[in-house]
Formats: sequence, C-alpha cells, structure tokens
Amino acid sequence: MKHETFMKCALDEAEKARQHGEIPIGAVLTSLDGEILSSAWNQTIRQHDPTAHAEILALRMAAKKIKNYRLLDTVLYVTLEPCIMCMGAIVHARVKQVVFGAYDLKWGGAGSIINLAEEEKLNHKVEVISGICESDCRNIIQTFFREKRKSVARKVILP
Repeated sequence: MKHETFMKCALDEAEKARQHGEIPIGAVLTSLDGEILSSAWNQTIRQHDPTAHAEILALRMAAKKIKNYRLLDTVLYVTLEPCIMCMGAIVHARVKQVVFGAYDLKWGGAGSIINLAEEEKLNHKVEVISGICESDCRNIIQTFFREKRKSVARKVILP
C-alpha cells in the first residue's frame, strides 16, 4: 500500500482528537506488509497524561497486541513530526520507519529541532520519510489552533 493510504488513516485519527478538543494528531503503526497493528490519537487532556501522544499510544497498543516491546519491521505513520519524547520511544521500540506529514518547528525530534532518528550515539537508526499528505496534515492542526484562538478572543470581555 502507498504511504498516502496510511496517512489518510492517521488523519482520521487526528480528526477524532479534534472532535474531543485534543491537539489533532493521529498515528497508525503497520507491519512492513501493510497490516495495521494499531492506531491512536492524542489524548493528553482526556487521560491527564503528558505522555499520551498519538505515537506513544499506538506503540503501547501494538506492543500489547504482538506481545513484544520491540516493534521490529514496523512503520509508524503520524500526521505531525514526532516530538523528542516520541522519537525516543520510537528508537527504543526499534521501529524501522517513521512517515510523517507536517514538520513541527517547535518540538520536532525527527529533523526540525533535533534528529534522534539518526543520532550517532544511539544504537538504532530510524528511516524517516516526511511530507506525505503534508498540506492536509498541516491544515488540520493550523485550523484547530486558529479556531482555538478565536474562541479565546470571543471570551475576552472588553471594558
């Protein structure tokens, strides 16, 4: 299957996050032959958990499913470049490849701020592919924050 197909699945997960008031990021983890092992959306607010990013939740679900904390020969699709925390977990899990849509210029751990995928001092390297369905991935998160700012502005009471 093409990367776009799985990124569309990740975008569906991001939409679930948006509908629940979470930052709209979605993730899908597949085997190399295209079997979906898990999918998740950001739930940091809902779970009161700063680690409940879509990527972390997808890794946890897949590890339980296959009964192994090593997620060898897997591909993680995520709508936004994984943050440093998530990239650390991805490296620890030995994910083979990360495919993301939009860059995260504030928190990105796969090239924007730091590139943990290719850090020489780490014992596992992750192949990274970026820009898949980039405009759709960027649009869902930009629209979310634009609407959030408008909502806050409406609540401001002027003298």
